[in-house]
Amino acid sequence: MAFLNIIQIIILVVLGLATSYIFVFSFAGLFYKDKKYDTNCKIKKIAVLIPAYKEDAVIVEVAKNALKQEYSADSFDVIVIADSFQETTLQSLKRLPIKLIEVSFENSTKAKALNKAMSVLERDYDIAVVLDADNIMAADFLEKINAVFEEDVIAVQGHRTAKNVNTSWAILDAISEEINNNIFRRGHRVLGLSSAIIGSGMAFRYNYFKSIMLRTDAIGGFDKEIELKMLKEGRTIFYLNDALVYDEKVQKAEVFGNQRRRWLSAQLHYFRKDIFIALKELLTKGNLDYFDKAIQFIQPPRILLLGAVMFFGFGFLFLNFTMENFAFNLYWVVLITACILSFVFSVPKYFYNTKTLKALISLPKGMMLMLLSLLKIKGANKTYIHTQHTTTNIKTD
Repeated sequence: MAFLNIIQIIILVVLGLATSYIFVFSFAGLFYKDKKYDTNCKIKKIAVLIPAYKEDAVIVEVAKNALKQEYSADSFDVIVIADSFQETTLQSLKRLPIKLIEVSFENSTKAKALNKAMSVLERDYDIAVVLDADNIMAADFLEKINAVFEEDVIAVQGHRTAKNVNTSWAILDAISEEINNNIFRRGHRVLGLSSAIIGSGMAFRYNYFKSIMLRTDAIGGFDKEIELKMLKEGRTIFYLNDALVYDEKVQKAEVFGNQRRRWLSAQLHYFRKDIFIALKELLTKGNLDYFDKAIQFIQPPRILLLGAVMFFGFGFLFLNFTMENFAFNLYWVVLITACILSFVFSVPKYFYNTKTLKALISLPKGMMLMLLSLLKIKGANKTYIHTQHTTTNIKTD
């Protein structure tokens, strides 16, 4: 009995800390309100940077869509950074009113592509917007980004949301994105901390972005590296919930697993690299933003946390009732309730439908894929893992 209690205490503490973190920020996210910025302001010059690697299937349509902005046409450039494209794709891109920069690297990364592009661009831009090769901006995205930078803002993350929910995996991926939006962006801004950036749908003051990218050489997770650098400098990252960028969600189980493996590897790498520096910055300079970001990287994936809380929570409740050991039951009930509420607070109401219910059948497999990803993350951050995209239009079914 004593041994069982020790095990329960250890697991309760570990899961309790992780659940408390997401509960606080998911609850705070309920109170988020977008600040209204005046769109009748100075029209700034914007570089829309789209680094793309072997994205022949989607890049032409994505480039065409990027041109359809309710923004002065001569005040923004769509810049496709083409790595390892077919000649027919390059010819199609050259016929569009965009800037095409062809690059080739022995080991391709987004950081290399972005740095190369900015080293050859000659126009004096005010803002850099970074998109993935599958992203589609809402028509008013640049207008809203432009308005934010009228104020003292160095970086802002737009609201990246699902372009497609046509499979169970896409639905789960879309829900995961919105949960993270609520916890790591809306909730953090409500409590005065910086929004997390995602790698696309984000904007920076151009010269600052160019300078910080020159100090970035990440193979995977370049966004996490620049995010840590910004927060260490005491910069604040803003969030625009109503500035939408549509992102392709994964449609197959194997892609779901590979994508998570890449993310987990990057997070673990930067946790090891920055946690002690961040702790020192917290104790000596009060830099809570930087420390919070380092802590985020050791948080278990939300889907795994939910699975672990359900498995251990109901498992120990059953054991405790069987052995008439009731000392910890209340803690398990509170933990399970807090974990469930964190998801309820974070999942948008439009996902409460029969399609989501059907998609939940795939959730146990998703949990297993995440667990397997944890076992295979060694070295994943040292190799560029490319996610192939296929969707060019916004789909709702």
